[in-house]
Amino acid sequence: MVNLAILISGRGSNMEAILNFAIKKKVVNPVIIISNNYDAAGIKIASKFGINIKILPNLKDRKMYDKKLEQILHKYNVTPKNGLICLAGFMRILGEGIIRKYKNRIMNIHPSLLPAFAGLGAQKQAIEYGVKYSGCTVHFVDGGIDTGPIILQDIVKIQDDDDHISLAKKILHKEHQIYPKAINLFATKKLIIDGRTVKINDSTLRN
Repeated sequence: MVNLAILISGRGSNMEAILNFAIKKKVVNPVIIISNNYDAAGIKIASKFGINIKILPNLKDRKMYDKKLEQILHKYNVTPKNGLICLAGFMRILGEGIIRKYKNRIMNIHPSLLPAFAGLGAQKQAIEYGVKYSGCTVHFVDGGIDTGPIILQDIVKIQDDDDHISLAKKILHKEHQIYPKAINLFATKKLIIDGRTVKINDSTLRN
């Protein structure tokens, strides 16, 4: 079974959706929650699940931070061979070393239909640009900002009276649905990675 680490910085709503999925489906083993923020609301949520929690405060030295992060991951047996790391509102960029070691084993979710509106404030970017549809994307993490291979996406329609706050709420609802789906596909070995393309070998998701 895949050993799962979830990295958070804030409220932990995607983390909660992932943990509920893990308990129900039992295809991944969530072993550690790591936060770079002592005050993250998600810490209290994680404690209710009885999951191990570690706080790793931000360091200016990225290599040192990643070294300490790797030590925690290995302590809980989240390795490049049997582990999966899920970034769930983790407001820190990982270094190239750890990304390289855990290639195609680090996932992130972003509140836009990538490659559109990468980076911070994606919902506000979408509203200001005037697009009619936005959504969310689960992708593998590479060395860029929201540039890794796309696993799943889902769409929301933007109404005329939407602002970035209402749009964020609609997108978040979709995030809670597709992040666990992506993890399930990974854990059940239904993802085929070919360069930038991630193919899904699952007839239930084909239209």
